[in-house]
Amino acid sequence: MKQQLAHVALLVREYDEAIDFFTKVLNFSLVEDTYVPDQDKRWVLVAPPNASGCMLLLARATSEAQRAAIGNQAGGRVFLFLYTDDLHRDYQQMINRGVKFVRKPKTESYGIVAVFEDLYGNLWDLLEPNVSNKQNVG
Repeated sequence: MKQQLAHVALLVREYDEAIDFFTKVLNFSLVEDTYVPDQDKRWVLVAPPNASGCMLLLARATSEAQRAAIGNQAGGRVFLFLYTDDLHRDYQQMINRGVKFVRKPKTESYGIVAVFEDLYGNLWDLLEPNVSNKQNVG
């Protein structure tokens, strides 16, 4: 049996503000934006540039419990991990676009890592793996 993750749902306040952040600030591609009339929602998928595999499903929060979890889906821990082939290039571009970094780039045993907040405050690792781990990038 072969399995893989296809999508990870990320709770958002509104679709369009989330699409703007991911496409204009993080430079993700809008893969799909389809209205689902019987559920009065949109199926919105975004992915990093040139990525294959798992995508983010931007899911508009519809209940009080869901709205309360926006920006805190991992209880304050790093929630998502964005691999890159050039951390310093992407770090500078993200800074220029107004992304808030809570930890500056640091070299670790596994690569170079910096931590940033998304539009809602969820924490992400921006990670350039060591050469031995780069098979996971792209």
